[in-house]
Amino acid sequence: MTAAYIYLVVAIVFEVIATSALKACEGFTKVGPSSIVVLGYMASFYFFSIVLKTMPVGVAYAIWCGLGIIMVTLVGVFLYGQTPDLPAVLGMVLIMSGVGVINYFSKTIVH
Repeated sequence: MTAAYIYLVVAIVFEVIATSALKACEGFTKVGPSSIVVLGYMASFYFFSIVLKTMPVGVAYAIWCGLGIIMVTLVGVFLYGQTPDLPAVLGMVLIMSGVGVINYFSKTIVH
């Protein structure tokens, strides 16, 4: 695994933390969760900017979105009891399939 992938995973984890805290901050009316949102997104964009030094933006963003969707959905299931229905799961499978195609077959990606 290259450094770009490691930084991308770190960026995604911070983004998932920040996105998950959005529900808890209740429209930025709660200081603690609001701080997590702001700091999480700042860290996420910082690490994502490092990724973009070596990885094409479209590829990096596709991976970010695909993994972010799955991880945020899992947080929603376990933290907030939000179970996706079959069409939502099917859509996520299709998104992840696209990310897999990019990762394994694209010539523009860093390996």
